[in-house]
Amino acid sequence: MTNHWIDLQNADVIMVCGSNVAENHPVAVRWMEEARKRGAVILSADPRFTRTSAFADRYCPLRSGTDIAFVGGMIRYAFSNNRLNYDYLRDNTNASFIVKPEYAFNDGLFSGFDPASATYDKASWAYETDENGVPLQDPTMTDKRCVLMRVKAQYKRYRLKTVCGIVGAPRYLYEKFCDLYTGTYENGKAGTWLYAMGGTQSTHGTQNVRAYSVLQLLLGNIGIAGGGVNALRGESNVQGSTDMALLYNQLPGYLAAPAEKDKTLADYLAARTPKSADPKSANWWQNTPKYVASLLKAWYGPAATRENDFCYDWLPKYGRDCSYVNLFSGIESGDIRGLVLFGQNPAVSGPSCQRQLAALSRLSWMAAVDLFETETASFWKRPGANPSDIDTEVFLLPAVASVEKAGSITNSGRWAQWREKALDGPGDTKPDLWILDALYRAVRKEYERGGVFPDPVVNLAWNYDGADQEPDPRKVAQEINGFFVAEATANNRSFMAGDQAPSFAFLLDDGSTACGNWLYSGSFPGPKPEDNRMAARGIKQGDDRIGLYPGWAWCWPVNRRILYNRASVDANGQPRDPARWVIRWNAEKSAWEGDVPDGPWPPGDRYPFIMLPEGHARLFAQGLADGPLPEHYEPWEGPVQNALSSQRHNPLLLSAKGKGPAKEPGSPERFPVVATTYRVGEHWQAGALTRNTPWLIELVPSAYAEIGEILAMMLGIKNGDRVVVETARGSVEVYALVTKRFGTFRVGGKILHEVGLVWHFGYEGLARGASANVLTPDIADPNSRIPEYKAFLCNVRKAAEG
Repeated sequence: MTNHWIDLQNADVIMVCGSNVAENHPVAVRWMEEARKRGAVILSADPRFTRTSAFADRYCPLRSGTDIAFVGGMIRYAFSNNRLNYDYLRDNTNASFIVKPEYAFNDGLFSGFDPASATYDKASWAYETDENGVPLQDPTMTDKRCVLMRVKAQYKRYRLKTVCGIVGAPRYLYEKFCDLYTGTYENGKAGTWLYAMGGTQSTHGTQNVRAYSVLQLLLGNIGIAGGGVNALRGESNVQGSTDMALLYNQLPGYLAAPAEKDKTLADYLAARTPKSADPKSANWWQNTPKYVASLLKAWYGPAATRENDFCYDWLPKYGRDCSYVNLFSGIESGDIRGLVLFGQNPAVSGPSCQRQLAALSRLSWMAAVDLFETETASFWKRPGANPSDIDTEVFLLPAVASVEKAGSITNSGRWAQWREKALDGPGDTKPDLWILDALYRAVRKEYERGGVFPDPVVNLAWNYDGADQEPDPRKVAQEINGFFVAEATANNRSFMAGDQAPSFAFLLDDGSTACGNWLYSGSFPGPKPEDNRMAARGIKQGDDRIGLYPGWAWCWPVNRRILYNRASVDANGQPRDPARWVIRWNAEKSAWEGDVPDGPWPPGDRYPFIMLPEGHARLFAQGLADGPLPEHYEPWEGPVQNALSSQRHNPLLLSAKGKGPAKEPGSPERFPVVATTYRVGEHWQAGALTRNTPWLIELVPSAYAEIGEILAMMLGIKNGDRVVVETARGSVEVYALVTKRFGTFRVGGKILHEVGLVWHFGYEGLARGASANVLTPDIADPNSRIPEYKAFLCNVRKAAEG
């Protein structure tokens, strides 16, 4: 998330696409309302007329799975109406960079596609460079091979009529959305794009977000107040969990996890440390050696030395795709024999969850850490199962809720906020940290007696109190912040062993510093409890000028509230929007004012997008698996062909068996109705907490399918009837909620209907019901590996009575 919640008040146009923010993030709506008081327009694009749509000023229907067409039409509209911020593009993006002549795009496929392996050779997607390796540029941005012209050519096909025929929106509504949103291209105006799982849970979810980003860059909306591409997380600490390496292929701070090919630390660093020949590029990831050495030092303490590559050999090297879908494929095949679950309930939340439930029987053991006995923890006694046929040994470890433990959470806006424990948990429940500490101590005790390869376990640096008392989360936070393990000099300052690191700018690659997550360095820079900046609750006069509030909590990195804020100023450091300036250069003081800038250098000294080796934001990007530009593909299961090319769906989509579909998708002849899943404000995630809370159960007591009035009339279904929803994976019986909120979509000469199912229910808890994820396909995005929960095909019929 580039900006933060309060910054929504600074927007002139707020686009909500892929999120029901009014229902699921109600605090955000407060700041959206503040924006509206200042004259802002709020737009809602969604398959369903949601509470957000009712709150918004304008609504446009959008068939599930067609975000890229929706945004691509806006991009074409911006080009056709000359609504591009050319100065911003020239100064801050790769719009002027020249792409290799070998690059091409034809009928839905980019150059370099290998149909045998379903992969791309990306060599042709690179820039042309000079003899020093610096990308060639055309400052006029008119060369037919420059990035801006490549973008224009890509979206030339996304005409208003074509796009409306794909997304199913009336042209007059869609064209008005294009006009309102692209009107933010002028300096002094700001548009923000809000999305959530409606955008990401797709076989092209990563490219959906890329499309939002491309449009925002064309309009000059990144780095400014009221701008950005902002992810509305579905849980209070999702941002914090990804920062701390929730994903299988990452280490803390988004460092890449080593793969089998990274045999040595030198191999790893050579492959993972980008280089730039341009002296004006900050290329911040060139500091990777410092962050990796400090991380290994934090983990392995005195055992990690420069001479032994900081114990790099001890790190596991992954050799297979261990993302969610393929993780369960490994369990199903018997390759994975044990499973530990912390607050996860895949029996409800996983795609094709019946298949996953069956796979759990192949485990030797499973440990579930949760507040209640969830559907996953009780899979061995689920309806229809015979416990005597299941040999898996299951351990249920009772945990406490978030308000029953101390520690930090990091919200969507990257604000790390410390919370003290409000009350003790019931009975023998324990915090996650206590459970992890006890598990580690028990495992280490066994390895101290012997075992295969004990070194990485017995040599872990592990001292957070524990043993006879509860581990201290502040000690964990101080380790994450980083500290000096030896006397050293960094950035012309001297430090003693034990000193906390002031920020990641002081981390070293020689073993003098230890740091559990470089991004969080600066969050706890001193030894005392009051040095915990995440616990800061200071507000002073002037903080509310644009709502930065730098004294409230702590925001990674280095308390910077708006990312890429150097793009908000011109070559002299003066704001493009003087009324809502984020940073500005004070020539008399030779210093920046306002937010913490993206680097301390004076104006013009470095390019603004410091995390990229070329220093410019990427309209055209080489890094993704499935293309340098977002291209519309239909969902894996869909009722129509792709109107833009003969390539119906993403050619690189992933299944549980690797490349290609796990099995044939459901046919539109048998399953003619589009389905999507969504959440409600009364329940939370897989429902373990809320379905055991009586007053929330009273509000939404049962699973249901929301059906539009026209479809319901055609099927003879009335509100409150029991209905069967069936897909190629299975079927569920739920209540029918007949509403006006689902209309029809006119697509490809057809009238399409869509239904929505809440996914919070399962067979445990005080309130029980069918899980919608019995229906969803285990097919995934090739970049993020997130499953396609938001668009699939189903059939709906009235359930047999009795």
